[in-house]
Amino acid sequence: MSTTMSDSTIKGKVNVVAGKVKQGVGEAVGNNKLANEGAAQQLKGHAQEAWGTVKEAVSDHKADRDKSAHDVREKVTSTAQNAKEHIQHAVDPKNHPKP
Repeated sequence: MSTTMSDSTIKGKVNVVAGKVKQGVGEAVGNNKLANEGAAQQLKGHAQEAWGTVKEAVSDHKADRDKSAHDVREKVTSTAQNAKEHIQHAVDPKNHPKP
């Protein structure tokens, strides 16, 4: 997992905390509308955190894919160069003296 949190994860955590506070205040003063808004804000925060986790995972996998793609390109170009050199060696007249 990535060591850097995405903006979505941070915003989500803030919304969860703010929602809990809002819900608690609403319940303490008997304001159901405020308590419900707090619960909804927590839901929004949890969704943002989940989205942030997905973005972080994709970012981590992208770095792995980029490294793998680089390794594959290196192998392909190396193999092509070896094939070219082998063919050049095989068709070079100096390597095949006339009888």
